Amino acid sequence: MRCPFCGNIDTQVKDSRPAEDHAAIRRRRACPACGGRFTTYERVQLRDLVVIKKNGRREDFDRDKLDRSIRISMQKRPVEPERIDQMISGIVRRLESLGESDIPSDLIGQIVMETLARIDTVAYVRFASVYKNFQNPDDFEDFVQELRPPEDGKDD
Repeated sequence: MRCPFCGNIDTQVKDSRPAEDHAAIRRRRACPACGGRFTTYERVQLRDLVVIKKNGRREDFDRDKLDRSIRISMQKRPVEPERIDQMISGIVRRLESLGESDIPSDLIGQIVMETLARIDTVAYVRFASVYKNFQNPDDFEDFVQELRPPEDGKDD
């Protein structure tokens, strides 16, 4: 593993342990050349996924991009980081188990939204605002209105 600080290719593993509910191995590494310390994660990858964008462009699936977008939507929400890691791993496993290597970006967005809706409504709305490309406050209002349960017609 190449050192991210000096580029040395001869780094040493100092500690290995399971991470993310045993879905990954967390390795603490040290560089003998510069003394830098860093962490790597090793995960099982069942297949190489390719994302088909709305404009037809194809790009390799990037777990880190998925991770960043979900963490942005979950920022300052009362959800444990381990729960977020489990959610991301679950989404990736679900994508890999579809049996297809080519995954439309719309499907990824739908799966993320379904998952966020079960975990945190605010994060769900945040993610939806980007995914559905909200342009003005009315878009938020319409979306949030859909989340509210229908009123039963009773006056309090």
